[in-house]
Amino acid sequence: MKAEAVSTPHTYHGEGVIWHNDWGNGHAALRYVDMLAGDVLELQDDGDVRRFHVGDVAAALRPRLGGGAIVATERGFALTRSADFDDIERIDDLWPADHEPHTRFNDGGCSPDGSFYMGSMAYDQSEGAASMWRLDPNHMPSHVFGDVTISNGLCWSPDGTLAYYNDTPTRTIQVFDWNPEDGLVNPRPFVRLEDDIGYPDGLTVDAEGGVWTALFGGSAVRRYDAAGELSEIVEVGPSQVTCPAFGGINLDTLYITTSRENLPDDAEPEAGALFACTPGVIGLPTLPYGG
Repeated sequence: MKAEAVSTPHTYHGEGVIWHNDWGNGHAALRYVDMLAGDVLELQDDGDVRRFHVGDVAAALRPRLGGGAIVATERGFALTRSADFDDIERIDDLWPADHEPHTRFNDGGCSPDGSFYMGSMAYDQSEGAASMWRLDPNHMPSHVFGDVTISNGLCWSPDGTLAYYNDTPTRTIQVFDWNPEDGLVNPRPFVRLEDDIGYPDGLTVDAEGGVWTALFGGSAVRRYDAAGELSEIVEVGPSQVTCPAFGGINLDTLYITTSRENLPDDAEPEAGALFACTPGVIGLPTLPYGG
């Protein structure tokens, strides 16, 4: 299967794509981030893109229960009840700006109990310097675990009992057990990727329990079924594929973000565009933040 561009290149480091049916006043849309520009992006029906600037970094976003959105910024969170981000409330940074090594949020997702789990990474990609954090629905943060290098792609199974996760340099998709009382527990390998296919980046889970992971440096998205067996490969033109997610009213289109971070200006002319395909399965509704 091959994904096709549905936009012109417009992001430096596109990431974190999600669909939601109500960002406020019934406004349904596909949104994602141009991470290092600090912008949330929204795809329009005509292929144009709206931008909402939220900070120096916009690492990931999720809808809020009751409308609006939460965005993980460099070290904290920004919240809005508006579909247009015109009433932003900020939560204090979780660690100081002079923390060494310098770290920022990178990717995450919401659990079935409405908590926002967000992982980080060091700007210099120092091994083991990053962590997973949790923001509960009462806006209280807590540290979940450390010894992470590049935290990516957290998404839950259809029944909410499992969570899939990538620490990108490990080339391993991990799976956790999850429940509201204990949170993320019992991490173990789900799939170990071959050395020559790229690195696991963002991921999503479909309604059948299949796990779709972007391959940064691999020009593809791969699907593994619930048993961990490879079942689909989606080819994407640019090499730096960052995040897949199902969207559209019927959740039957797989959207894929790409990046041109650190690429020469004349390389990979479609890098930074948004891609899409119709893989024949549907996705799960995006779990919202409960606060």
